[in-house]
Amino acid sequence: MKAAGLGKEKSIDAFVKSKIKMLEQADKNMKNMFSFMFSESENVMFEQSDGIKISKKTYGECKKLSVRRAAALSSVLAGHEKNAVVGLYMDNGSEWIECFWAILMCSCRPLLLNMRLSDEIIEKTLSEMGAIAVLSDKKSFSVKSINPLALDLPENACEPDEFGDEFFVMSSGTSQNVKVCGYKAENLYAQIVDSYGIIKKCALMKKHYEGNLKQLTLLPFYHIFGFVAVYMWFAFFSRTFVVLRDMSPETIIRTVRRHKVTHIFAVPLFWEKVYSQAIAGIKARGDKTYKKFLKGMKISLGLGNSAAGKLFRKYAFSEVRDRIFGDTISFTITGGGAISPAAIEFFNAIGYRLADGYGATEIGITSVELSNKFGKITSRSVGKPFSSCRYRINEKGELMVSGSSSASEIYEGGALLEKTEWFNTHDLAEYKNGRYYISGRVDDLIISPNGENLNPLLAESAISADGVKGVCLIPAENGSLPVLLASVGAYITPARAKIVTAQLNRNLASLNLKSQVGKIELIGEEFIRGDEFKLNRRRIAADYRSGKLKIVSFEGKPDDGEWDELTLKIRSLFASALNINADEISLGGDFFSDFGGTSIDYFAFAAAFAREFSLPTETVISANLHTIEAAAAFVRANQ
Repeated sequence: MKAAGLGKEKSIDAFVKSKIKMLEQADKNMKNMFSFMFSESENVMFEQSDGIKISKKTYGECKKLSVRRAAALSSVLAGHEKNAVVGLYMDNGSEWIECFWAILMCSCRPLLLNMRLSDEIIEKTLSEMGAIAVLSDKKSFSVKSINPLALDLPENACEPDEFGDEFFVMSSGTSQNVKVCGYKAENLYAQIVDSYGIIKKCALMKKHYEGNLKQLTLLPFYHIFGFVAVYMWFAFFSRTFVVLRDMSPETIIRTVRRHKVTHIFAVPLFWEKVYSQAIAGIKARGDKTYKKFLKGMKISLGLGNSAAGKLFRKYAFSEVRDRIFGDTISFTITGGGAISPAAIEFFNAIGYRLADGYGATEIGITSVELSNKFGKITSRSVGKPFSSCRYRINEKGELMVSGSSSASEIYEGGALLEKTEWFNTHDLAEYKNGRYYISGRVDDLIISPNGENLNPLLAESAISADGVKGVCLIPAENGSLPVLLASVGAYITPARAKIVTAQLNRNLASLNLKSQVGKIELIGEEFIRGDEFKLNRRRIAADYRSGKLKIVSFEGKPDDGEWDELTLKIRSLFASALNINADEISLGGDFFSDFGGTSIDYFAFAAAFAREFSLPTETVISANLHTIEAAAAFVRANQ
């Protein structure tokens, strides 16, 4: 089926080429960027479901609302200096885009505030950048705070002749000093031209489903990855964005299927969680099914992208895909951190093209693996640099990047940093067989007592054990050997803990790392907090040393707890519904907060529990049986 919304052009290639040509012939400013961005007024820009019906908003409607919001905002900001800084603090959605352009149309410069950062860091950044106001529907700040959704929008408003000339993006802020990077229209132009190069090299990137290309707005627009790779790449060519009501796994899966999403770009944490849940579901169906799946994976990876491989994946893994996103997905990208080899192999083997990309707040998005060869895709290569930039590796092994797509200005602590031709990312990189590989960060290297450098990223990606949610290798104090922290359930049983520790030790030995790790600590909480999207080793190490992490201790506890025939049976029902090993479940652990259960998981448990003990399902659901102890007491009281 032909792609929809291409105007007079007959193919997506011709359409993209014509828009690029229009941009090349125009002045590189934000006003022209706005004009080209919204030129296909009838195309659907945003789709969103309220649970019952799907609402849509066209590019033409978003453009008009942007102009109207600008007129209303201009009155509120009357008398401001030209190119004043105005913060934007909102969730993804059409209103975010409208407010972004409205700020520019007020001859101001938007500062995209990172909502994952603390109020203290945001206030500090607002002060350092001299912001005069913040647009937010969430909270108030020390500067003039404006709720853009509460403003009265004039019916008739005209697009101004002059726009602001720049916008700012904040870095992730792993320390109290974040960087603020300024991008101008010429930088965005380079990023858009890069996207044209991508579709020329990789046909899957431009693949539509039933005439539509739909990008899930999973990544926040205030993040460089979300702004460039999600918004700019696809909005310039007037494709559709699907907005999530919330970030729960059930909502994401339901939204992808209902809206027939074709593209998902996300950080490794997202892909790792989807992968672990999928594998748990397959394992729960029995050892025979799991072994059959592993054999199919091996065949799929061996066949690669051949016609036979495509046909094999289409039929062999159709049921697996049905349990995840369905068959509308054409291209997915992971970026912003390291993904495990197992996860990237899984998605590609079952029929979802998952490629690794690279970028940073200071340089934009600079590469993604575009090869059709499975060996290169699953090797976790980040590909080759786009046409707008160049890569080189310095004598310390750090990746250096230069190009027109990089930020025009970089501020740190409010001071403008001197711009040099080559930006040092401080990421360790390798160049092999014409491709680049990121192997960690220089400041994460651990110097062992013997003087050798130990790269935690490479070690962590190879260390695993059943029931371990993640590992983090941190340096020890006083010159001792590094410590391996392993995240497990807070209520893991002593028997299970012994098994996990033994597996980790065997794993370390097989990697020749046993002599380089001082001890293993089991941690009863997740390493990545709600406001983080990748492992923050500095924070984790500091929390461990200060005693803030929950170290799992079994002193004085019996190996198996007070189990009997009834509680063991209920434990098996818990394990089946949660898709986890029964050994990871304790008597007092909570179904939701301790074992990560969802409402769907609980309904599955309640139905099985009611059948097993001949109880009304509705009564079981309303009883809130979130622990094995509570469920056992309920059975005894009702039988």
